[in-house]
Amino acid sequence: MAINERAKANHDELFPGHVSTLAITDPDLIEVFDDFAFDEVLQHGELDTRVRLITQLASMIATGSLAEFRAMLGAALTVGVTPVEAKEVVYQAVPYVGLARVFDFLHATNDVLTDRGIELPLPGQSTTTPETRFEKGLALQKRIVRDDRVDAMYAAAPADSAHFQRFLSDDCFGDYVTRDGIDLPTRELLTFSMLAALGDADPQVKGHVAANLRVGSDRAVLLAVLTRLLPFIGYPRTLNALAAIDEIAPAEADR
Repeated sequence: MAINERAKANHDELFPGHVSTLAITDPDLIEVFDDFAFDEVLQHGELDTRVRLITQLASMIATGSLAEFRAMLGAALTVGVTPVEAKEVVYQAVPYVGLARVFDFLHATNDVLTDRGIELPLPGQSTTTPETRFEKGLALQKRIVRDDRVDAMYAAAPADSAHFQRFLSDDCFGDYVTRDGIDLPTRELLTFSMLAALGDADPQVKGHVAANLRVGSDRAVLLAVLTRLLPFIGYPRTLNALAAIDEIAPAEADR
């Protein structure tokens, strides 16, 4: 079957003038995939194109999909994602998937930006110092996770592992989530996308469904993001994340 006109137009918006080699070698697959990823899933819910692309980029870091990330980063820059936003997607991934995985994506991002004539380094986006990272990180953690939950985690931590709770406050939240360049609701969507794509992180997915609700995103937004991730992360991880959404933010009819 041929790629339908809506899918072709949506694909061409991201990759103007590009002819996929896989469309030549594997037309059966590409026709099915492009109709699904660039048309069918886009019909469910509303999501800004830029947010769609950066959440998809976040999921690709989590799955280790370097080649696809590089291609989609170019598409994201084409439709208006800024270099700072692109870098912040990569930086946001560090506390959630680890630098060992992020390292190659950082180099790929630098290569793509440099190839487009963008001078590095970009303006810094850090909002904390070594002296303030814990205080600011803890305050933001409590805003996102809830004061009582954070206090309970600290209170329940054994003495020999209490440092992990502090790391969450000063490193994860203080060093990364407090950064400028992307607003907090969008950062939480990035985190949800990474955790959904990682797999084997169901408690964290549930926690960040709740966090998204607290910073302003609702069930409809989360479903729109997850729907657009599906072609890239597959059904098992998508359905696990959907179960988390249904548990934490059930549909009105189920309440």
